[in-house]
Amino acid sequence: QVQLVESGGGLVQAGGSLRLSCVASGRTFSTYVTGWFRRRPGKEREFVAAIAWSGGSTRYANSVKGRFTISRDNAKNTVYLQMNTLKPEDTAVYYCAAGRGTVVAPDFGSWGQGTQVTVSS
Repeated sequence: QVQLVESGGGLVQAGGSLRLSCVASGRTFSTYVTGWFRRRPGKEREFVAAIAWSGGSTRYANSVKGRFTISRDNAKNTVYLQMNTLKPEDTAVYYCAAGRGTVVAPDFGSWGQGTQVTVSS
């Protein structure tokens, strides 16, 4: 397992952008599939995006496709989530996850503590 620490959350107006970062500790991070999830107020945690260890394959939830971009820099043990054209319904706590498997069938065993994103209308 790896330790994950998210940052970059905050308050932004609708239509704005934020970039979340997730820094991992552990030498095996570069071999892990990583992903972002979110928990909106009163909702269950939901999948947002995932990226393969190589960065060559990604997957997105339909609700963020075309607006969010996941990327990673294995040399920095960091995964990013660029969020553009934000909407009030994107307001949530965003969590980073890492684990084995693929972007289609990941097995996330490590989770961060989350970072709050609030989008005002």
